[in-house]
Amino acid sequence: MTSEPTSGLSLVDIAVQYGDVVAVSGFDLSVSLGEVVALLGPSGCGKSSVLSAITGIVTPSAGTVVWNGIDVTNVATHLRGIGMMFQDNALFPHKNVAGNIEFGLRMQKMAPEARSSRIGEMLELVGLPGYGERGVDELSGGQQQRVALARALAPEPGLLLLDEPLGSLDRDLRDRLADDLRTIFTSTGTTVLFVTHDRDEAGRVADRTVVMAAPS
Repeated sequence: MTSEPTSGLSLVDIAVQYGDVVAVSGFDLSVSLGEVVALLGPSGCGKSSVLSAITGIVTPSAGTVVWNGIDVTNVATHLRGIGMMFQDNALFPHKNVAGNIEFGLRMQKMAPEARSSRIGEMLELVGLPGYGERGVDELSGGQQQRVALARALAPEPGLLLLDEPLGSLDRDLRDRLADDLRTIFTSTGTTVLFVTHDRDEAGRVADRTVVMAAPS
């Protein structure tokens, strides 16, 4: 069992179970503030379940989730200060690019002028300046992934989780976006846990790679 740090993320003896199916068992992990860690493993090993336990989408059947020295295992999802980017990006089809990025800022009750400024900053950060008024259905797959990343980063989450965000893209585009992700995370100093089954992708994005095996 790992010790709990006073800063960063610490998972201690995490187990996740769905009915009789054990998805994760006895899993420990520490991520320092500002560190980018890739969680690597084959399909079915429980990577996404670990992310769900961190965000509070599922409650672990055992273990604790500690963020910056606070046990958040039973804290409501929206109170954890954790951002999430899914593989399918889950953009709102009825909102334009700016409206998608603005979502988390509205939840924070940020003033309109500040929201507009932050949206502009995020579009510059992800390489899409001037795209705010475009509909998401006008964008390529890679551009949609960039908008999803901008939306996740806009509220300045203390921790950002990414669940195979590049998995649906072709190899050349995945490599280019992986390099861009690395640059963005380095420039923002964001603490990141990045789930992938691609070893090359993990090497491009992360400071450190943790290999996860399926529960026995």
